[in-house]
Amino acid sequence: MSQASDKVIIGKIGAPYGVKGWVKINSYTEVPEGIFDYSPWLLADGKEYQIDQWRPHGKAIVAKLLDIDSRDDAECIKNLDISIDAEQLPELGDDEVYWRELNGMQVVTTQGYQLGVVKEVFNTGANDVIRVKAKANDAFGQKERLIPFVFDSVVQTVDKTERVITVEWDPGF
Repeated sequence: MSQASDKVIIGKIGAPYGVKGWVKINSYTEVPEGIFDYSPWLLADGKEYQIDQWRPHGKAIVAKLLDIDSRDDAECIKNLDISIDAEQLPELGDDEVYWRELNGMQVVTTQGYQLGVVKEVFNTGANDVIRVKAKANDAFGQKERLIPFVFDSVVQTVDKTERVITVEWDPGF
């Protein structure tokens, strides 16, 4: 089995639905139903689960997992993260990157100033943002920066091999 670092969380088990072991699914995939493209699911209880069936339910989705046959069984897995092996994710093109790949990358301005290291990536609704933690002796007095992860206008390059993101950004901001 793969190491924990090779896992990617793609959703979370929600509340039980009915009495036959069905559960609500909170999907983190771009298209909510896309979560069912991956199998097996590795839950935080350390076990692998196969999807027996699933269906949309209003604006939500519900699923029946193999060996989860009662409401009590469903209660036991409620609120557990749904992970998959990272190798199940599709290969991306050269100009695409998964958020998890950005964590730990160095961020450098086009003028060569070291801004720090990516600590987090999140979405604001308008665009993705990287939280960059500066080294302790930052000349501009910055401990961290929030930089829009927008290609061309801010992000110039992402070098996956060297693990460096080059940005057009004022270090004083």
